[in-house]
Amino acid sequence: MSISSNLSQEAHRRIIAMIFEGALKSGDALQEAPLGERLGMSRTPVREAIKRIESEGLAETSGRFTRVRHMRRSEFEEIFFLRLQLEPFAARAAVRLPPAQVDAMEGRIRHLMAAGPELDGSHFQTDNEFHDMMLHPLGNRTLSAVVASLRRRTCVFDHTQVPDRFLQGCDEHLAILDAVRSGNADAVAAGMARHLENARDAVLDRLDRISAETAP
Repeated sequence: MSISSNLSQEAHRRIIAMIFEGALKSGDALQEAPLGERLGMSRTPVREAIKRIESEGLAETSGRFTRVRHMRRSEFEEIFFLRLQLEPFAARAAVRLPPAQVDAMEGRIRHLMAAGPELDGSHFQTDNEFHDMMLHPLGNRTLSAVVASLRRRTCVFDHTQVPDRFLQGCDEHLAILDAVRSGNADAVAAGMARHLENARDAVLDRLDRISAETAP
């Protein structure tokens, strides 16, 4: 990953932390220059981070500024409801994945588990590629695009926000890959459903804690 990408990733992580900790509140403007000064960075990585945060649904453009959005619990409940309808169904087709591709993904996941979560985005990238891989054999590009959009709204809850989910999530990915190898589509779907339910519960718990910590 390039230096500029690393800086953008770091800016994203720190701005998200400021939102979750209440240093940036609902309605606050995300301005490149002031944020860059606070973070000790140039405007370019901050601009890229703000664009990503907006794509994740935590900010929205209002007039001349991009502002922090209020995070409603109901939004995340709805997102996970949809993911639970789509992803376990789509993942059933993953039993058709080439064994070499499954083995390669397992190797990447085990490497992450041994190394620990990195701040350079490698965990985020591997997680994205795992879920993309599980959807690909179905061949439904519209479904894949919808799921990718939904996942962008929840990926801000990474290992920096729900640290207990890192190893648990990796273990769940490995269990799903084992089910893929077995050729048992029902087990693949059930594993994906458990994975999403556990992720949902962790995200909602984190939202509840954020709400309690930032309440006036």
